[in-house]
Amino acid sequence: MRRDKLHQVRRREGRYLLRSNLTGEDPATLWRYYMQLTEVEQAFKELKHDLAVRPVFHQLDRRIEAHIFVAFLAYCLQVTLKNLTRRHAPGLTPRAVLEKFAALQMVDVHLPTTDGRHLVLPRHTQPSPEHRLLLRQLDLQLPEQPVPRIAL
Repeated sequence: MRRDKLHQVRRREGRYLLRSNLTGEDPATLWRYYMQLTEVEQAFKELKHDLAVRPVFHQLDRRIEAHIFVAFLAYCLQVTLKNLTRRHAPGLTPRAVLEKFAALQMVDVHLPTTDGRHLVLPRHTQPSPEHRLLLRQLDLQLPEQPVPRIAL
């Protein structure tokens, strides 16, 4: 048995090693960059799952840029929600908030008129008491119900 190798392995147990080409950077800064990268990857993963967005036809530059832009927006929303929950509801994760609010929906109710047109009533579902509590806790408000419109 090679005691020197065993000693080296035991010293590294429970530690995370990063290797980088940024040799002039402070290790704490590198760690922050790495943690930010994991958050971006997580937001992107959740975006693909929640919105059913998949990288398709990435051989075109405009589609690559659009995909990166949507992923960046997802990351921005994730970070904003994370900061909101940290400040107003420390026990909740952004994922839990999104899962709770998934029950709220926006629908268009189409009512035919006698002259062949449709009265369109865009409406969001009414929040449950749990949703109202969470909205109040996060200091958020649902928008007013949109005004009806006439469609041909």
